[in-house]
Amino acid sequence: MAPLSGRKLYYTINAVAGLAIFFFGYDQGMMGGVNTSPDYVRTMKLGYSTYEGPSQGYVATITNPTRQGGIVSIYYFGTLLGCLMGGIIGDRLGRIKTMAIGSLWVLFGAALQCSAQNIAWMCCARVINGIGTGHLNAIVPVWSAEVATHTSRGAFIATEFTLNIFGVVVAYWLEFGLGFVGDGNTQIRWRFPIAFQIIPILGFMLALRWMPESPRWLMKAGRVDEAKDILARIRADSQQEGESKSIEAEFNEIREVVELEKKHAKRNSYWSMFWGIDSGDLHIARRVQLSIWLQIVQEWVGIAAITVYAPTIFAEAGYSARKAQWLSGLNDITYMFSTLIAILTIDRWGRRVGLWWGSVGQGVAMFLAGGFGRLLKDHPDKASQYGGATAFFIFVYTAVFGATWLTIPWVYPTETFPLEVRAKGNAWGVVGWSIGNGWLTLLNPVMFNAIHENTLHIFGIVNFLSIPMVWAFYPETANRTLEEIDLLFASKSPFVWDEEKHFRELKSKQLRDAIDDETETEVGCQIKATPSTH
Repeated sequence: MAPLSGRKLYYTINAVAGLAIFFFGYDQGMMGGVNTSPDYVRTMKLGYSTYEGPSQGYVATITNPTRQGGIVSIYYFGTLLGCLMGGIIGDRLGRIKTMAIGSLWVLFGAALQCSAQNIAWMCCARVINGIGTGHLNAIVPVWSAEVATHTSRGAFIATEFTLNIFGVVVAYWLEFGLGFVGDGNTQIRWRFPIAFQIIPILGFMLALRWMPESPRWLMKAGRVDEAKDILARIRADSQQEGESKSIEAEFNEIREVVELEKKHAKRNSYWSMFWGIDSGDLHIARRVQLSIWLQIVQEWVGIAAITVYAPTIFAEAGYSARKAQWLSGLNDITYMFSTLIAILTIDRWGRRVGLWWGSVGQGVAMFLAGGFGRLLKDHPDKASQYGGATAFFIFVYTAVFGATWLTIPWVYPTETFPLEVRAKGNAWGVVGWSIGNGWLTLLNPVMFNAIHENTLHIFGIVNFLSIPMVWAFYPETANRTLEEIDLLFASKSPFVWDEEKHFRELKSKQLRDAIDDETETEVGCQIKATPSTH
């Protein structure tokens, strides 16, 4: 069978990467249902359960929210370790091998999780599972970014995140359905959903056998001919359309950057990257900080709370346990479809505009959801009105997030680092995501227990604070090649307006130099062509 090429290969890579991102979404969404399983709550000593009749079944009550949050958040300690490991392995062994190694960690962790008998066992298993997920989170977006064209890179990765939220939807409704087995008081209600994640990971590992390595990594590894062959296969449709020159230009641009970056090998450790040692005009430390903080803020705009604790939020809005679960599931479906907006807008409108309008929409929705939650408590006689309004704005928040902040913080770190350290650079982004997620999932149950609907106001404030942060420090990366990004960050000033000005100056200088070189070549050819008078 002939190997795939052109658009078929391009979209197959997108689908295989999406399978890993589907697992990632499923793995995150899974704990929402596990946390409400009476048998799980009893086994981990988190609280107790009571029988609420045939319509509700057994309903768990959490009496130890700190322990519950600790089990959820320790997973992110694993992802933090895993992404740092994956960044090193990804730059040394390649993207494909690193994703395979991460998958093995996930399989081991999932097997341990679904057989856990106590809290210590569960915590160890979640750390191991997190290490595997960290490998995949660090490398899969990088692999996608390195094979995508610069004009569709954002949409390429955004498509994968539609599958990510589809994973959340599958996890939720699978667990919802299992809640009706044995009145919801069975081990299968939480053990089977944990085990189910093994299926997409096995499919992903099998598909990797036929996937090409990143041509950019191959170039860095000195496998030039192989890199050129794979790049030509991925861009084969362009070649058929008479654009082989663009493929050659992309190949030469990658090669020039690889040669330039090899002169700065000392900057390649995590320590050097964080402090910017020997990075010169590349300003690696600045890029590290931008990646870390964008991912931390992504979690603190409130999505971690909505994903894991949506049933709690809807219950606070006055809905019964079963109806709160229904609403959470429908909210996840809305979330999934909203990601289609990101596919259409992320490259057309750019990263900055998406973050801005996302922050405004999310902030307003959070304040209104929290405000109507307060009114509901003050006026219980209007429960149907205020409870419905609270639920509506939670839906609005989730839809806006899916269209904006879900995807952009994952795309940005894959674009902003030089090839020599791109896997490690994206790993720094996953470090930020792990810190933001771990910190928030640990505090979420405590916050909801202590300040209830006011928790949503805190998230609303963070949304509005993110607007000036993005405006001042995050330059636009959409529709620029990965190799052009180095010019964008060459400015000594960290402010966007200075970076853009410096970028324009450097691009103008490049154009003048190219014209001068072409002119010199033409003059030289004319001199050689002039017949001698002697």
